[in-house]
Amino acid sequence: MSRPRLQPTERPLPPNPPSAPSKELHVFANPEPGRDYLIRFDIPEFTCLCPLTGQPDFAHFMIDMVCDALCVELKSLKMYMWSFRDEGAFHEKVTNDILTKIVATTKPRYARIHALWFVRGGITTTVVAEHRKKGWKAALPLDLPVPAGR
Repeated sequence: MSRPRLQPTERPLPPNPPSAPSKELHVFANPEPGRDYLIRFDIPEFTCLCPLTGQPDFAHFMIDMVCDALCVELKSLKMYMWSFRDEGAFHEKVTNDILTKIVATTKPRYARIHALWFVRGGITTTVVAEHRKKGWKAALPLDLPVPAGR
């Protein structure tokens, strides 16, 4: 005995459509603008295309920031990073373009991108790009004692 097939039903689109890639970065006010503190964004699944072959390039991005008045909103950063998926770009260019966009949007005290590009042709590429606001100096790091037994 066969069961009747269910017909797909049409549904209205959700009020907030699914996420899509975007070149926009959104910001919010830094909740502690008087304090230097580090924010790290860890993006292990970045992709773009090789501009010569069209093959996918994969990278692990780490973005460190000491914000001034503005912080990057996470979902917009995700959509921004996703926007490179179908673009051809050399490793050096895409890493520096991302830093330029973050600096232009947030005007941080400090920003550093460490991009570890996965093996292509037997070579792993690491690109590090950095920005420091004129006159800003990092506080000396605080050294904590190592607990016994370590």
